Amino acid sequence: MLNKYARAFFTRVLTPFAALLLRLGVSPDTVTLIGTGGVMAGALVFFPRGEFFWGTVTITLFVFSDLVDGTMARQSGRSSRWGAFLDSTLDRIADAAVFGGIALWYAGGGGDPVLCAVAIFCLASGQVVSYTKARGESIGLPVNVNGLVERAERLVITLVCAGLAGFETTFGVPHIGVLLPVALWVVAAGSLVTILQRMVTVRREAAEADAAAARGGTGQGGGGGASGRPPGRNGATAAGQGSEAP
Repeated sequence: MLNKYARAFFTRVLTPFAALLLRLGVSPDTVTLIGTGGVMAGALVFFPRGEFFWGTVTITLFVFSDLVDGTMARQSGRSSRWGAFLDSTLDRIADAAVFGGIALWYAGGGGDPVLCAVAIFCLASGQVVSYTKARGESIGLPVNVNGLVERAERLVITLVCAGLAGFETTFGVPHIGVLLPVALWVVAAGSLVTILQRMVTVRREAAEADAAAARGGTGQGGGGGASGRPPGRNGATAAGQGSEAP
Protein backbone atom coordinates (compact mmCIF):
# COMPACT_ATOMS: atom_id res chain seq x y z
CA MET A 1 0.00 0.00 0.00
CA LEU A 2 2.84 2.37 0.80
CA ASN A 3 4.34 1.64 -2.62
CA LYS A 4 1.54 3.52 -4.34
CA TYR A 5 2.23 6.83 -2.61
CA ALA A 6 5.69 6.82 -1.04
CA ARG A 7 7.48 5.48 -4.11
CA ALA A 8 6.28 8.32 -6.35
CA PHE A 9 7.21 10.94 -3.75
CA PHE A 10 10.73 9.67 -3.09
CA THR A 11 11.35 9.11 -6.79
CA ARG A 12 10.75 12.82 -7.41
CA VAL A 13 13.01 13.74 -4.50
CA LEU A 14 15.85 11.48 -5.62
CA THR A 15 15.68 12.28 -9.36
CA PRO A 16 18.37 15.03 -9.22
CA PHE A 17 20.72 12.67 -7.34
CA ALA A 18 20.12 9.94 -9.94
CA ALA A 19 20.93 12.41 -12.73
CA LEU A 20 24.16 13.38 -10.96
CA LEU A 21 25.28 9.75 -10.69
CA LEU A 22 24.63 9.25 -14.40
CA ARG A 23 26.75 12.29 -15.23
CA LEU A 24 29.53 10.78 -13.12
CA GLY A 25 29.38 7.59 -15.15
CA VAL A 26 27.85 5.37 -12.45
CA SER A 27 25.64 2.57 -13.78
CA PRO A 28 22.27 1.57 -12.27
CA ASP A 29 23.55 -1.95 -11.60
CA THR A 30 26.43 -0.54 -9.58
CA VAL A 31 24.01 1.44 -7.43
CA THR A 32 21.91 -1.71 -6.92
CA LEU A 33 24.94 -3.71 -5.78
CA ILE A 34 26.27 -0.99 -3.47
CA GLY A 35 22.86 -0.40 -1.94
CA THR A 36 22.36 -4.09 -1.19
CA GLY A 37 25.85 -4.35 0.27
CA GLY A 38 25.17 -1.37 2.54
CA VAL A 39 21.88 -2.78 3.77
CA MET A 40 23.49 -6.15 4.48
CA ALA A 41 26.36 -4.51 6.35
CA GLY A 42 24.02 -2.43 8.49
CA ALA A 43 21.84 -5.41 9.30
CA LEU A 44 24.46 -8.09 9.86
CA VAL A 45 27.11 -5.97 11.58
CA PHE A 46 24.95 -3.89 13.95
CA PHE A 47 21.72 -5.83 14.55
CA PRO A 48 23.27 -9.06 15.94
CA ARG A 49 25.02 -6.91 18.57
CA GLY A 50 21.82 -5.14 19.57
CA GLU A 51 22.91 -1.82 18.04
CA PHE A 52 19.57 -1.19 16.39
CA PHE A 53 19.84 2.58 16.19
CA TRP A 54 23.06 2.70 14.20
CA GLY A 55 22.07 -0.34 12.19
CA THR A 56 18.82 1.34 11.16
CA VAL A 57 20.63 4.57 10.26
CA THR A 58 23.05 2.64 8.04
CA ILE A 59 20.29 0.63 6.37
CA THR A 60 18.18 3.73 5.75
CA LEU A 61 21.08 5.46 4.00
CA PHE A 62 21.37 2.60 1.54
CA VAL A 63 17.80 1.37 1.16
CA PHE A 64 16.85 4.30 -1.09
CA SER A 65 19.25 2.94 -3.71
CA ASP A 66 16.31 0.79 -4.75
CA LEU A 67 14.61 3.94 -6.03
CA VAL A 68 17.75 5.60 -7.34
CA ASP A 69 18.77 2.72 -9.62
CA GLY A 70 15.33 2.52 -11.22
CA THR A 71 15.25 6.28 -11.79
CA MET A 72 18.72 6.12 -13.33
CA ALA A 73 17.68 3.31 -15.67
CA ARG A 74 14.66 5.27 -16.89
CA GLN A 75 16.62 8.51 -17.35
CA SER A 76 19.36 6.78 -19.31
CA GLY A 77 17.00 4.57 -21.32
CA ARG A 78 18.82 1.50 -20.03
CA SER A 79 15.90 -0.34 -18.44
CA SER A 80 16.25 -4.06 -19.07
CA ARG A 81 14.99 -7.46 -17.99
CA TRP A 82 18.38 -8.13 -16.43
CA GLY A 83 18.19 -4.93 -14.38
CA ALA A 84 14.71 -5.81 -13.15
CA PHE A 85 15.83 -9.34 -12.28
CA LEU A 86 18.95 -8.14 -10.47
CA ASP A 87 17.03 -5.52 -8.52
CA SER A 88 14.32 -7.95 -7.41
CA THR A 89 16.79 -10.67 -6.49
CA LEU A 90 18.96 -8.37 -4.39
CA ASP A 91 15.86 -6.92 -2.71
CA ARG A 92 15.11 -10.40 -1.38
CA ILE A 93 18.69 -10.75 -0.13
CA ALA A 94 18.56 -7.37 1.62
CA ASP A 95 15.24 -8.24 3.29
CA ALA A 96 16.67 -11.55 4.50
CA ALA A 97 19.67 -9.73 5.99
CA VAL A 98 17.43 -7.35 7.96
CA PHE A 99 15.34 -10.07 9.58
CA GLY A 100 18.29 -12.43 9.80
CA GLY A 101 20.25 -9.83 11.77
CA ILE A 102 17.33 -9.39 14.18
CA ALA A 103 16.99 -13.17 14.55
CA LEU A 104 20.70 -13.45 15.38
CA TRP A 105 20.28 -10.87 18.15
CA TYR A 106 17.43 -12.74 19.79
CA ALA A 107 19.27 -16.05 19.34
CA GLY A 108 22.30 -14.59 21.12
CA GLY A 109 22.49 -11.50 23.29
CA GLY A 110 18.75 -10.84 23.13
CA GLY A 111 18.09 -14.22 24.69
CA ASP A 112 14.56 -14.73 23.40
CA PRO A 113 14.01 -17.91 21.31
CA VAL A 114 10.36 -17.02 20.64
CA LEU A 115 11.21 -13.65 19.08
CA CYS A 116 14.05 -15.33 17.19
CA ALA A 117 11.48 -17.69 15.69
CA VAL A 118 9.13 -14.79 14.88
CA ALA A 119 11.96 -12.93 13.11
CA ILE A 120 12.74 -16.06 11.07
CA PHE A 121 9.06 -16.35 10.18
CA CYS A 122 9.09 -12.71 9.04
CA LEU A 123 12.11 -13.50 6.86
CA ALA A 124 10.52 -16.57 5.28
CA SER A 125 7.02 -15.15 4.87
CA GLY A 126 8.39 -12.02 3.21
CA GLN A 127 10.00 -14.20 0.55
CA VAL A 128 6.76 -16.14 0.07
CA VAL A 129 4.72 -12.93 -0.27
CA SER A 130 6.91 -11.95 -3.22
CA TYR A 131 6.95 -15.46 -4.65
CA THR A 132 3.19 -15.85 -4.70
CA LYS A 133 2.75 -12.82 -6.94
CA ALA A 134 5.73 -13.65 -9.15
CA ARG A 135 4.69 -17.28 -9.57
CA GLY A 136 1.10 -16.36 -10.31
CA GLU A 137 2.21 -13.92 -13.00
CA SER A 138 4.62 -16.48 -14.46
CA ILE A 139 1.72 -18.87 -15.18
CA GLY A 140 -0.20 -16.15 -16.97
CA LEU A 141 -2.42 -14.75 -14.21
CA PRO A 142 -2.71 -11.03 -13.41
CA VAL A 143 -2.71 -11.49 -9.59
CA ASN A 144 -4.77 -8.34 -9.13
CA VAL A 145 -4.17 -7.91 -5.44
CA ASN A 146 -1.47 -6.23 -3.38
CA GLY A 147 -2.29 -7.30 0.12
CA LEU A 148 -2.13 -5.97 3.63
CA VAL A 149 1.64 -5.97 4.17
CA GLU A 150 3.96 -5.68 1.17
CA ARG A 151 7.70 -5.11 1.16
CA ALA A 152 7.44 -1.39 1.85
CA GLU A 153 5.24 -1.95 4.88
CA ARG A 154 7.49 -4.71 6.20
CA LEU A 155 10.59 -2.53 5.98
CA VAL A 156 9.02 0.67 7.30
CA ILE A 157 7.38 -1.00 10.30
CA THR A 158 10.47 -3.02 11.17
CA LEU A 159 13.09 -0.33 10.63
CA VAL A 160 11.18 2.46 12.35
CA CYS A 161 10.54 0.31 15.42
CA ALA A 162 14.08 -1.11 15.39
CA GLY A 163 15.53 2.40 15.22
CA LEU A 164 13.34 3.58 18.10
CA ALA A 165 14.17 0.45 20.10
CA GLY A 166 17.81 1.35 19.62
CA PHE A 167 17.27 4.48 21.70
CA GLU A 168 17.04 2.24 24.76
CA THR A 169 20.36 0.46 24.24
CA THR A 170 22.22 3.41 22.73
CA PHE A 171 20.85 6.40 24.64
CA GLY A 172 19.25 4.78 27.66
CA VAL A 173 15.64 5.71 26.91
CA PRO A 174 13.62 3.30 29.07
CA HIS A 175 10.93 0.84 27.94
CA ILE A 176 11.07 1.85 24.25
CA GLY A 177 12.75 -1.41 23.30
CA VAL A 178 9.37 -3.16 23.41
CA LEU A 179 8.54 -1.61 20.03
CA LEU A 180 10.72 -4.06 18.12
CA PRO A 181 8.95 -7.21 19.40
CA VAL A 182 5.61 -5.54 18.67
CA ALA A 183 6.78 -4.75 15.13
CA LEU A 184 7.88 -8.34 14.53
CA TRP A 185 4.53 -9.74 15.60
CA VAL A 186 2.67 -7.21 13.45
CA VAL A 187 4.82 -7.95 10.38
CA ALA A 188 4.48 -11.71 10.93
CA ALA A 189 0.69 -11.53 11.19
CA GLY A 190 0.39 -9.08 8.29
CA SER A 191 2.62 -11.19 6.05
CA LEU A 192 0.54 -14.29 6.76
CA VAL A 193 -2.65 -12.40 5.88
CA THR A 194 -1.04 -11.11 2.67
CA ILE A 195 0.03 -14.61 1.63
CA LEU A 196 -3.52 -15.87 2.13
CA GLN A 197 -4.94 -12.89 0.20
CA ARG A 198 -2.70 -13.63 -2.77
CA MET A 199 -3.36 -17.38 -2.66
CA VAL A 200 -7.11 -16.79 -2.68
CA THR A 201 -6.74 -14.35 -5.59
CA VAL A 202 -4.60 -16.75 -7.62
CA ARG A 203 -7.04 -19.59 -6.97
CA ARG A 204 -9.95 -17.45 -8.17
CA GLU A 205 -8.11 -16.17 -11.24
CA ALA A 206 -6.92 -19.68 -12.12
CA ALA A 207 -10.48 -21.00 -11.91
CA GLU A 208 -11.72 -18.16 -14.10
CA ALA A 209 -8.96 -18.79 -16.65
CA ASP A 210 -9.68 -22.53 -16.73
CA ALA A 211 -13.41 -21.87 -17.14
CA ALA A 212 -12.72 -19.45 -20.00
CA ALA A 213 -10.48 -22.04 -21.66
CA ALA A 214 -13.18 -24.70 -21.31
CA ARG A 215 -15.79 -22.42 -22.87
CA GLY A 216 -13.42 -21.68 -25.73
CA GLY A 217 -12.93 -25.39 -26.32
CA THR A 218 -9.17 -25.04 -26.76
CA GLY A 219 -8.10 -26.40 -23.41
CA GLN A 220 -5.18 -23.98 -23.48
CA GLY A 221 -6.74 -20.61 -22.83
CA GLY A 222 -5.73 -20.70 -19.17
CA GLY A 223 -2.03 -20.59 -19.96
CA GLY A 224 0.04 -22.69 -17.59
CA GLY A 225 -2.58 -22.59 -14.84
CA ALA A 226 -3.90 -26.13 -15.34
CA SER A 227 -0.68 -27.90 -16.28
CA GLY A 228 1.61 -26.00 -13.89
CA ARG A 229 3.91 -25.06 -16.76
CA PRO A 230 4.53 -21.33 -17.22
CA PRO A 231 3.50 -20.03 -20.62
CA GLY A 232 6.80 -18.25 -21.06
CA ARG A 233 9.06 -16.31 -18.69
CA ASN A 234 9.28 -12.98 -20.49
CA GLY A 235 9.99 -10.80 -17.52
CA ALA A 236 6.76 -11.45 -15.62
CA THR A 237 8.59 -12.88 -12.62
CA ALA A 238 10.92 -9.92 -12.31
CA ALA A 239 8.05 -7.53 -12.74
CA GLY A 240 6.07 -9.30 -10.08
CA GLN A 241 8.85 -9.10 -7.52
CA GLY A 242 9.99 -5.66 -8.50
CA SER A 243 6.53 -4.31 -7.77
CA GLU A 244 7.31 -4.72 -4.10
CA ALA A 245 10.28 -2.40 -4.08
CA PRO A 246 9.97 0.41 -1.47
